[in-house]
Amino acid sequence: MRNGQVVAETNRGMRTLETSHPPVYYVPPDDVQDGLLVPSQRMRDTLCEFKGVATYLALAAPGGESGAADPAAWSYRDVIPAFEAMRGYIGFYARVFDCFLGDEKVAPQEGEFYGGWITKELVGPFKGGPGTWGW
Repeated sequence: MRNGQVVAETNRGMRTLETSHPPVYYVPPDDVQDGLLVPSQRMRDTLCEFKGVATYLALAAPGGESGAADPAAWSYRDVIPAFEAMRGYIGFYARVFDCFLGDEKVAPQEGEFYGGWITKELVGPFKGGPGTWGW
């Protein structure tokens, strides 16, 4: 949710796990509201050696135009074969949105780059905070 508006809702999401990270949840693009996300003008593509090339998305400005907004979500358009099932799925930053797993609102993973969702049963430390970049 963002400002009380449902941005995405799914029962078909995909969870990924990486060392020293809380889980990241990806939503099928068909379960995301049309016109709310546009290519980010501030963050360009990055390469994940495990999944492939990530493309970043920002919240659309009024009228659906692209703005210089910070990334709000990301998607893998070019994936490594082992991750083909997640091609085009969208991960949302819990620091930008009110993200929920069931009825539980998740906490965002620390840092500006990572997008893990922390629930009450997860215990860190997690990569993302000060001094953890090289983990």
